Amino acid sequence: MNFMIPFLIAMLPASAEAHSQSAGPSGVPSVAIPKTTEVLVILTPRQGVTPQQIMAVIPEEIRATVKLYLDGKIREWYSRGDGKGAIFFVDAKSEDEARTIMETLPLAKQQLMDHEYIPVGPLMPLRALMMNADAQQ
Repeated sequence: MNFMIPFLIAMLPASAEAHSQSAGPSGVPSVAIPKTTEVLVILTPRQGVTPQQIMAVIPEEIRATVKLYLDGKIREWYSRGDGKGAIFFVDAKSEDEARTIMETLPLAKQQLMDHEYIPVGPLMPLRALMMNADAQQ
């Protein structure tokens, strides 16, 4: 299994090159852009926000986050390893959908946190690997 990661990384340029004729507006081949299955949201305190301001809202934030988890809107959440915020995996098909969900949380309502949204989906070099496997059969 250890050979798979270098193989997949090596496949990415090859799969992008093989499908370059179908490049989207960003120049990235449309085949290399995965269907969004969830959105990674990185939360960090806004410049000038004190830990005391955040801690005053944390009990309400935790209850709201747990409710979103139980409703299936948040799949996973983690503390950042550097201690500078949190990371959520939100069950959303777009950045806008994830933003709408995250804006319901108390820290967002009080504008205490910055949010970075990164849509994620299936690892696309796997699709190229499967296309090659299908062609060989």
